Amino acid sequence: MIGEISARARRDRYGSKINRTHSPLLAYAVPVLSIMLGSLIPQLPIASAVPLMPPLGYLLLLSWRFVRPGLLPVWAGFPLGLFDDLFSGQPFGSAIALWSVTMLGMELFEARFPWRGFFQDWLVAGVIVTWYLVIAALFSGGRVDGTMLLVLLPQIVLSVSIIPLLSRLVAGLDRFRLSRVRVLG
Repeated sequence: MIGEISARARRDRYGSKINRTHSPLLAYAVPVLSIMLGSLIPQLPIASAVPLMPPLGYLLLLSWRFVRPGLLPVWAGFPLGLFDDLFSGQPFGSAIALWSVTMLGMELFEARFPWRGFFQDWLVAGVIVTWYLVIAALFSGGRVDGTMLLVLLPQIVLSVSIIPLLSRLVAGLDRFRLSRVRVLG
């Protein structure tokens, strides 16, 4: 025999779930705006002798891609990289190229390994971020030697260590993005 449906099953913290859906504006704007805001945060005035601030826009792009694999299209690396190039201080086109190559590489990786775990994603993101920081340093005119890698080491370690925190942030933004706020009419 089928039991009664609980009245609380049709409610959430915003009220009734019936006749409500998520906002398409939030669904599409939250990922893009969070990545763009992440590209702007390193502009805060922080004085340091070595590059320490991680590329937050790039890390948020990776986090969105790992948390919601099909959300951002492959071509999204171009416009988001263009925005990052405008504010990062890198030579124009470096983020466009690196973000586009990253999106293509992640698409191939997801086709090859569709079932992954958190630690595998963290390892892959760590390798990708290390690759990104070294190639971005080359784009900026740096020489590849032990000193450059030693100077980049704190930034690499900080970038790899905050990937789980950013993935948690992206998961919260994803819940907000899909919250039922619009009443169907």
